[in-house]
Amino acid sequence: MTERKLFTSRSWLAGFAVLALAAGGTWLYSGYRSFLERPMHTDDQSRVVELPAGTSFSGMVAQLKSRGLTEHPWFWRFLAWRRDASERLQAGEYRVDPGMRPGQFLDAVVNGRVIQHSFTIVEGWTFDEMLKALAGESNLLHATEGLEAKQVMARLGHLDQHPEGRFLPETYHFPRGTEDLAVLERAYNAMQRALESAWSSRDTGLPYDDPREVLILASIIEKETAAPEERARIAGVFVRRLERGMRLQTDPTVIYGLGENYNGNLRRSDLEADNPYNTYTRGGLPPTPICMPGRASLEAAVHPEPGSALYFVSKGDGTHVFSDTLAEHNRAVARYQLNYQSDPK
Repeated sequence: MTERKLFTSRSWLAGFAVLALAAGGTWLYSGYRSFLERPMHTDDQSRVVELPAGTSFSGMVAQLKSRGLTEHPWFWRFLAWRRDASERLQAGEYRVDPGMRPGQFLDAVVNGRVIQHSFTIVEGWTFDEMLKALAGESNLLHATEGLEAKQVMARLGHLDQHPEGRFLPETYHFPRGTEDLAVLERAYNAMQRALESAWSSRDTGLPYDDPREVLILASIIEKETAAPEERARIAGVFVRRLERGMRLQTDPTVIYGLGENYNGNLRRSDLEADNPYNTYTRGGLPPTPICMPGRASLEAAVHPEPGSALYFVSKGDGTHVFSDTLAEHNRAVARYQLNYQSDPK
């Protein structure tokens, strides 16, 4: 082959190679753009991807591939390189929503936007009821399992404090793997803030010596009515009774004092059996709250409704009849609670 022909042949091969590389580059870029814009899945339902602590970038991509959430692992590497993300993954559960694109998912993992689970403390729950519900929450780590109430409070740094009423009924969000003690600590601190706020805004002249007594009365209010519009009115009755030295005579405190001995039927003998929580036999407030009161009951305790009523009786529908005198109250009892005609509240 002549030198001229050899040069021409090599030039043609070089030109072909350049064109091939250009075409290949265009194809790869087009594929990458398609990868960025295509949803990771087209299902109607979200999918969940869990990245345990220590998961590498390769491990994450392998999991996505095994779950059918990507077909192009090499594009993920290029995306991570462009965003300097390979070493910044955060462990946790991540939701892949319908229509989510790879860049959105990677941003979520780098920024730790993990799935938030929730636990709700219900108004009126006792401490034991709260712990039982907490133990059934599968997304929490159960550090309180097998602990007694005093041990739980000790773990929270409040060994000398009775746990009843000390946790604010609200919904608390947390990532999977959070310790239950962390949720309890948040609920405890939330109650402290709510109680301090209520105490600082209380009406003047109320018969409370400290915020603890507000918490106790709020817990009684919580148990006495399911009607929001009655809370402040019931608070007014209890406040007036305290001011006049009358016993509160409220069934929920007696029931709490009975504990496991309460079988759903409150008998006259129960009302007459003395214990620290029996407000029929003892004056003043019981020694501790009897449940977890909500914010509304705290507000009612510090802003009781003015009036003259000293008694109330349940109508059986969640509301009450209020009376100024014992005679009026007995007539209401006779109408709505025939079995308790002589048990004034």
